[in-house]
Amino acid sequence: MYYDIIKSFHLVAVISWMVGLLYLPRLFVYHNDTKYNTELDQIFLLMENRLLKIIMMPAIVLTYVLGFTLVYYNNYLITEYYFILKIFFVLFLTVFHLYLSRLYKSFEKGYRIKTTIFYKKINEIPTILMIIIILLVIVKPDLSYLIP
Repeated sequence: MYYDIIKSFHLVAVISWMVGLLYLPRLFVYHNDTKYNTELDQIFLLMENRLLKIIMMPAIVLTYVLGFTLVYYNNYLITEYYFILKIFFVLFLTVFHLYLSRLYKSFEKGYRIKTTIFYKKINEIPTILMIIIILLVIVKPDLSYLIP
Protein backbone atom coordinates (compact mmCIF):
# COMPACT_ATOMS: atom_id res chain seq x y z
CA MET A 1 0.00 0.00 0.00
CA TYR A 2 2.83 2.41 0.86
CA TYR A 3 4.28 1.90 -2.64
CA ASP A 4 0.92 2.65 -4.28
CA ILE A 5 0.58 5.89 -2.31
CA ILE A 6 4.05 6.99 -3.41
CA LYS A 7 3.21 6.06 -7.01
CA SER A 8 -0.05 8.02 -6.83
CA PHE A 9 1.68 11.17 -5.59
CA HIS A 10 4.40 10.66 -8.20
CA LEU A 11 1.71 10.68 -10.91
CA VAL A 12 0.12 13.83 -9.46
CA ALA A 13 3.54 15.52 -9.49
CA VAL A 14 4.22 14.41 -13.07
CA ILE A 15 0.83 15.69 -14.21
CA SER A 16 1.44 19.04 -12.49
CA TRP A 17 4.86 19.33 -14.08
CA MET A 18 3.49 18.43 -17.51
CA VAL A 19 0.76 21.06 -17.18
CA GLY A 20 3.47 23.66 -16.73
CA LEU A 21 5.59 22.31 -19.58
CA LEU A 22 2.57 22.45 -21.87
CA TYR A 23 1.23 25.82 -20.74
CA LEU A 24 4.40 27.92 -20.40
CA PRO A 25 5.37 27.84 -24.10
CA ARG A 26 1.75 28.74 -24.95
CA LEU A 27 2.05 31.78 -22.67
CA PHE A 28 5.27 32.66 -24.50
CA VAL A 29 3.36 32.59 -27.82
CA TYR A 30 1.08 35.39 -26.60
CA HIS A 31 3.73 37.18 -24.55
CA ASN A 32 6.03 37.45 -27.54
CA ASP A 33 3.57 39.81 -29.26
CA THR A 34 3.48 42.31 -26.38
CA LYS A 35 5.60 45.40 -26.00
CA TYR A 36 8.23 45.50 -23.26
CA ASN A 37 7.26 47.01 -19.90
CA THR A 38 3.60 47.46 -20.71
CA GLU A 39 0.85 46.40 -18.34
CA LEU A 40 0.17 43.30 -20.43
CA ASP A 41 3.90 42.44 -20.43
CA GLN A 42 3.92 42.63 -16.62
CA ILE A 43 0.83 40.41 -16.39
CA PHE A 44 2.45 37.76 -18.59
CA LEU A 45 5.66 37.93 -16.53
CA LEU A 46 3.66 37.46 -13.34
CA MET A 47 1.75 34.49 -14.79
CA GLU A 48 4.93 32.87 -16.11
CA ASN A 49 6.82 33.46 -12.88
CA ARG A 50 4.07 31.94 -10.76
CA LEU A 51 3.76 28.98 -13.11
CA LEU A 52 7.52 28.35 -12.91
CA LYS A 53 8.00 28.95 -9.17
CA ILE A 54 4.72 27.80 -7.61
CA ILE A 55 3.71 24.90 -9.87
CA MET A 56 6.58 23.67 -12.02
CA MET A 57 9.47 23.85 -9.54
CA PRO A 58 7.75 21.95 -6.70
CA ALA A 59 6.30 19.49 -9.24
CA ILE A 60 9.68 18.65 -10.79
CA VAL A 61 11.27 18.24 -7.36
CA LEU A 62 8.47 15.92 -6.21
CA THR A 63 8.57 14.04 -9.51
CA TYR A 64 12.25 13.27 -9.02
CA VAL A 65 12.12 12.56 -5.27
CA LEU A 66 9.13 10.24 -5.56
CA GLY A 67 10.50 8.69 -8.77
CA PHE A 68 13.81 7.88 -7.09
CA THR A 69 11.88 6.43 -4.15
CA LEU A 70 9.91 4.16 -6.49
CA VAL A 71 13.13 3.01 -8.17
CA TYR A 72 14.64 2.35 -4.75
CA TYR A 73 11.81 -0.08 -4.02
CA ASN A 74 12.02 -1.61 -7.53
CA ASN A 75 15.72 -1.39 -8.35
CA TYR A 76 15.38 -4.07 -11.02
CA LEU A 77 13.88 -1.33 -13.24
CA ILE A 78 17.37 0.07 -13.79
CA THR A 79 18.18 -3.01 -15.88
CA GLU A 80 15.08 -2.69 -18.10
CA TYR A 81 15.82 -1.07 -21.48
CA TYR A 82 12.41 0.58 -21.77
CA PHE A 83 12.96 2.17 -18.36
CA ILE A 84 16.41 3.47 -19.29
CA LEU A 85 14.90 5.01 -22.43
CA LYS A 86 12.12 6.53 -20.31
CA ILE A 87 14.72 8.08 -18.00
CA PHE A 88 16.50 9.54 -21.03
CA PHE A 89 13.27 11.24 -22.16
CA VAL A 90 12.56 12.48 -18.62
CA LEU A 91 16.05 14.02 -18.55
CA PHE A 92 15.29 15.65 -21.91
CA LEU A 93 12.09 17.10 -20.39
CA THR A 94 14.20 18.41 -17.51
CA VAL A 95 16.56 20.14 -19.94
CA PHE A 96 13.50 21.53 -21.74
CA HIS A 97 12.23 22.85 -18.38
CA LEU A 98 15.55 24.60 -17.79
CA TYR A 99 15.44 26.02 -21.31
CA LEU A 100 11.96 27.41 -20.69
CA SER A 101 13.30 29.05 -17.53
CA ARG A 102 16.01 30.73 -19.59
CA LEU A 103 13.44 31.91 -22.11
CA TYR A 104 11.44 33.41 -19.24
CA LYS A 105 14.54 35.28 -18.09
CA SER A 106 14.93 36.77 -21.58
CA PHE A 107 11.30 37.95 -21.52
CA GLU A 108 11.99 39.43 -18.09
CA LYS A 109 14.86 41.45 -19.57
CA GLY A 110 12.64 42.61 -22.41
CA TYR A 111 14.20 40.51 -25.16
CA ARG A 112 12.02 39.16 -27.94
CA ILE A 113 14.69 37.09 -29.70
CA LYS A 114 12.56 34.19 -30.91
CA THR A 115 9.56 34.29 -33.24
CA THR A 116 6.03 33.46 -32.22
CA ILE A 117 6.17 30.48 -34.59
CA PHE A 118 9.20 29.19 -32.67
CA TYR A 119 7.17 29.15 -29.43
CA LYS A 120 4.28 27.41 -31.18
CA LYS A 121 6.65 24.70 -32.40
CA ILE A 122 8.40 24.08 -29.07
CA ASN A 123 4.98 23.82 -27.47
CA GLU A 124 4.70 20.39 -29.13
CA ILE A 125 7.91 18.97 -27.61
CA PRO A 126 6.49 18.03 -24.19
CA THR A 127 3.37 16.52 -25.79
CA ILE A 128 5.40 14.21 -28.01
CA LEU A 129 7.71 13.19 -25.16
CA MET A 130 4.79 12.62 -22.81
CA ILE A 131 3.17 10.25 -25.32
CA ILE A 132 6.43 8.34 -25.78
CA ILE A 133 7.03 8.08 -22.02
CA ILE A 134 3.49 6.88 -21.31
CA LEU A 135 3.74 4.25 -24.04
CA LEU A 136 7.07 3.04 -22.65
CA VAL A 137 5.72 2.78 -19.10
CA ILE A 138 2.43 1.12 -19.98
CA VAL A 139 3.53 -1.18 -22.83
CA LYS A 140 7.00 -1.98 -21.43
CA PRO A 141 8.32 -3.04 -24.84
CA ASP A 142 11.17 -5.51 -25.04
CA LEU A 143 13.99 -3.39 -26.43
CA SER A 144 16.77 -5.88 -25.73
CA TYR A 145 17.12 -6.64 -29.45
CA LEU A 146 18.40 -3.06 -29.96
CA ILE A 147 21.42 -3.68 -27.74
CA PRO A 148 24.02 -6.09 -29.13
